[in-house]
Amino acid sequence: MRFGWRPARGLGYTCDMSALRPDYHSIVTAFRQGVLTIFLVLTTAFAAFGQNAARDAALDEAFARLAAPQGEGWRIAEADILREWSRSGSAAMDVLLRRGEQALDRGDIPAAIGHLTALTDHAPDFAAGWHTRAAAFALSGQVGPAISDLARTLELEPRHFAALTQLGALLEDIGDPKAAQAAYRESLRIHPHQQEAIDGLARLERGDQGTDI
Repeated sequence: MRFGWRPARGLGYTCDMSALRPDYHSIVTAFRQGVLTIFLVLTTAFAAFGQNAARDAALDEAFARLAAPQGEGWRIAEADILREWSRSGSAAMDVLLRRGEQALDRGDIPAAIGHLTALTDHAPDFAAGWHTRAAAFALSGQVGPAISDLARTLELEPRHFAALTQLGALLEDIGDPKAAQAAYRESLRIHPHQQEAIDGLARLERGDQGTDI
């Protein structure tokens, strides 16, 4: 809002008070725009909340099926959970994950680590990126970085049974049987049908750590 100034007889300049009148039309327009912006933000937030709540409910149901001691329904539940975990919510990030997995499949570990590092840099809250990079680090013999990435995976997804099993295997390899057993047990509590974790725990309980069955 501009101040208007006009000459006053013999007194130099005085303020034109008419210029101080509020522009009600501009105020109302700005108010309406602000309300609309808030409405759009809240609508988007509520939609995202609803989607997350639905996702969480679906995962909870899948984990319940996964933990069932009998039947074969756990296989479908496992596939459902892994599929949900592989979705970052961003097409570009999903591409980086696929490229990292493809590089792992063909044995190109440096390329896999490169793709997955780009993924963890750009999507630090996407657990699948950290878990897959942990696998790449483990395959390259970098145990410390692998364990660090698994810790981040479990921070983001505490029920990540695959990360727990992988952590148990790494801890077993570096000679920490108690910690390895704890990781295997927690993994089997979530997903009692994992043969790798079953075998690892049995091996440690027998005391033949590091030997073939």
